[in-house]
Amino acid sequence: MEEVVDYSDFSLETKSLVLKKAKEEDWEEIYKNLWSHKESAKYMLWDVTTSETEAINRIRRTVDFQKVNKYAFFVYEKNTNIPIGFAGMKEIEPGVYEDIGIALGPDYTRKGYGIEILNALVEEAKSCGGHKFVASCRKQNIASHQLQMRCGFHFVSEETRIDPRTGESYLLEINEKQLDK
Repeated sequence: MEEVVDYSDFSLETKSLVLKKAKEEDWEEIYKNLWSHKESAKYMLWDVTTSETEAINRIRRTVDFQKVNKYAFFVYEKNTNIPIGFAGMKEIEPGVYEDIGIALGPDYTRKGYGIEILNALVEEAKSCGGHKFVASCRKQNIASHQLQMRCGFHFVSEETRIDPRTGESYLLEINEKQLDK
């Protein structure tokens, strides 16, 4: 049986942000800052949280998920310690990492935080011996596309996907970056 590792204390830091594990007491701030905003979920595979009870249940699931997933984080502003979003990555094959989503609440976009987050994930992958990082976004998600290009990613391909929430098809743009040793 494989031993489950507890990553509760693992974090990454940028100039303005700390990527660290969620805590149950964060439910109200993340609900207010991200989970309750339809525009934040528009291009993501998660649904808006519509009540405090849902937010409390969601934070419990999030804490459990992040505890056993090393590179799943909430994003906190360093100067306020307030959760403003989430980010993560996973190793999809030896030396190849992929983002598992980056989302910031609408009050926290256009501040350079996305660049800090994606660059921190790329640097962490590189420090773990990674040689390639894959990032994707829906074709209509211009902000995510621009973020990835600003961080040195290059277009690789597009795939048609089905949104499990709506059953509608969409184009997923796949971009990658080779990591220098």
